[in-house]
Amino acid sequence: MSFAAARSTQPSFVEGNLVFTELGSEKPYAYASPPPEGAPQNNIVTKAHTVRVANAREADETFALDVHGFEIVGHKTAVRDFWDEAQTLALGHPETAELVKRVTGAARVVVFDHTLRRRLEGTNDRTPGVVRQPAARVHVDQTVKSGPQRVRDLMGDQAEGLLSRRAAIINVWRPIARLARDWPLAVADARSVGRDDLIASDLIFAHRRGEIYSVAYNPDQRWWYVPDLAPDEAILIKCWDSEEAVARFAPHTGFEDPTTPKDAPLRESIEFRTIAFFD
Repeated sequence: MSFAAARSTQPSFVEGNLVFTELGSEKPYAYASPPPEGAPQNNIVTKAHTVRVANAREADETFALDVHGFEIVGHKTAVRDFWDEAQTLALGHPETAELVKRVTGAARVVVFDHTLRRRLEGTNDRTPGVVRQPAARVHVDQTVKSGPQRVRDLMGDQAEGLLSRRAAIINVWRPIARLARDWPLAVADARSVGRDDLIASDLIFAHRRGEIYSVAYNPDQRWWYVPDLAPDEAILIKCWDSEEAVARFAPHTGFEDPTTPKDAPLRESIEFRTIAFFD
């Protein structure tokens, strides 16, 4: 099934409350695990803004990864159960690499991570002992600093040679088990995001310190979502690109769609993190 053929019966847009980061005097940080004793989990100040999130299925334009920062594709997976780690590694990783190669024309794609999410009422993302929840704050997974560093961390002695040519970090997000009617993903058109909207923020893990972009609200930003994204569809999201002439960063977040029926099954999803290398 192609994305273009999957027209929607949903409204042409919804008014969603998206959570943005307020710019402060200190660099924002957040611990990805319990912080040291006495330290706050984060110093991030957020504010929700009501944003028009347009229905991508009804758009007059065709979304392209290098233009808009995201692309929606049809893709039937061979994985029958993404919660089975062996299946996801053996089938999901290689098929995702091939998908990104096909969409981007990259010579090589490395899948370096994946995250499963299953929404539970009354919990937050990264709650200890609970499966990851939908990300509820607007962000980009990498920055101009952390993108190349991620390549160096993962590719060892090959890294500098690979970074002498174009490289890009691309997330592949897809629902599993059911339509993503509950808490869908909102993605910003990269062309509408100002450089000052991107706030470099530390993400602190037990053994490393990463950097992501938190995102400040700007009324000029244009937001899209795909209602009822199906398990045989996926959204590719640009998280960093070494090439400055294309879309480099696409902010995104999960959000509560006010039109979602109260009895809709809670969202389950997976995102694969990939690096695409170009000749």
